[in-house]
Amino acid sequence: MSRILSRTNHLPRIPLALLGALLLPTGAAIAGQDNVVKITPLGGQAGEFCRFDRALVFEDPNGTRVLYDAGRTVAGADDPRLGKVDVVLVSHMHGDHLGDRHNAAPDSGSCDKPDISVVAAPMPSSVSIAVKKGAKIVTGSEMPSFFASKLSQAGGDPANSVLVRFGAMQTVGGVQITTVPAAHSNGIAADFMGPRLSELMKESGITAYAGPPTGYVLTFTNGLAVYLSGDTGITAEQDSVVGKYYKPQLAVMNIGDTFTTGPKEAAHVVNQLVKPRAVIASHANEVATQQGRVVAGSRTEQFIKAATMPVHVPLSGNTMAFNAKGQCVAGC
Repeated sequence: MSRILSRTNHLPRIPLALLGALLLPTGAAIAGQDNVVKITPLGGQAGEFCRFDRALVFEDPNGTRVLYDAGRTVAGADDPRLGKVDVVLVSHMHGDHLGDRHNAAPDSGSCDKPDISVVAAPMPSSVSIAVKKGAKIVTGSEMPSFFASKLSQAGGDPANSVLVRFGAMQTVGGVQITTVPAAHSNGIAADFMGPRLSELMKESGITAYAGPPTGYVLTFTNGLAVYLSGDTGITAEQDSVVGKYYKPQLAVMNIGDTFTTGPKEAAHVVNQLVKPRAVIASHANEVATQQGRVVAGSRTEQFIKAATMPVHVPLSGNTMAFNAKGQCVAGC
């Protein structure tokens, strides 16, 4: 079951329940859509947008599947929701994106108090998933050498750690992938290091250097370009590089405040700099929905009200389908 949670300047607001009844497609309707990119959130609670929700799976029309920031809500490599995974993306090395711990099973705990009792470190969930699925991990900065080492330690192929720096492009399964600048930190926590180095790092209160964090731009075979912001503040490159050069039709924008852009800042990014035709909210760091409806006064609601284009809320397990113009044609 899905609902559209968006705002435009030209249409009056319609009660959510009525709008859902009018627009909710069946699974068969999504399956029947041709030449669309399917996007499925893998969050903490089915049908909700919760505190630790970051993970999204993108499926190209040709079947290539890309997992973005598995974090803590993907229940390890055996999570049945994953299906086939060809590419794993990690925007930066913080545990809530890399996967320092995770749910014991899909939907364990609650939206307010997620069960992330399974400790993954020192082997990140992102690496375990890549090894299990035979996927490539595509990252920029100084991150690929870390992932190559971890892949080797986990019994995978270190050659599956693929570098793509700013201004470069890698194509995997027909999907073009590039990294773009993000303003954030990118230290590797001591828990991911070997025991000797880990002890020294904890004693000194430092993290390991992994180069600058990144966002991504993905270009799918139907022509849809998608900006994944990663954890970032407002940057000049969101205008000059992302908006003016890559011209994405869809953006996944972090709105959580304190650690990333807040809802007002994120709205400025999409309204004035990147200018996509639609946005998927991400990284809200809150219980953003209850029974699939946006919580009044939440950061998510603030972002929806401030954005000048449709904002789609990533309800866990609900697959959305986007055409080449960034329009949601099913599941929203």
